[in-house]
Amino acid sequence: MSLALPINLPILARTGVRAALSGALAVGLLTSAPVSDARADTVGTHTVSKAKAHKHKHKHHKPKHHKHHKPKPSRVELAMRTAVAQKGDPYAYGASGPGRFDCSGLTFYSFRRAGFSHIPRTSSAQAHFARHISRGAMQRGDLMFFTGGGGVYHVGVFAGWDHGRRLVLHAPYSGTRVRTDRVWTDSWFPGTLRGR
Repeated sequence: MSLALPINLPILARTGVRAALSGALAVGLLTSAPVSDARADTVGTHTVSKAKAHKHKHKHHKPKHHKHHKPKPSRVELAMRTAVAQKGDPYAYGASGPGRFDCSGLTFYSFRRAGFSHIPRTSSAQAHFARHISRGAMQRGDLMFFTGGGGVYHVGVFAGWDHGRRLVLHAPYSGTRVRTDRVWTDSWFPGTLRGR
């Protein structure tokens, strides 16, 4: 626009239109104004791009590495560990540890130590207290209730498998010690304290 101004001046002078000249000068001044604005925009853009770069820089910080912690064991797992730790302790009728156990005394002791404060003392009461589940749903640490003509007479803790046969950790009878045995009968049902 400023290059075109000298060419238009003689035309404007001949026509005697001073208003047009002053208008052209005004336009010339206006055309120079955006140059300084453009610099301001450049500075502003530079500032914005710096801010974006700064933000971008912070966005891609590597997260701090946290140590992977093992999940906290469940109360049933804690009960199982406690029961396993009693292996070798002698059977004593009516005993609930530490150091001597009958069958329900072992489960009572192990599960109470794991935080199951309401577990009853006897095997038949424990059978009513536990949630009955299917054999297929059993997990290590669930309870096994053995039955006869008089109802539940024995309880142990499911300890896993041995060559396709279930294992029970229990205090068997007088003259024995806490041990793991293969299940010797099919007259039993499972119960669990998981979820309690």
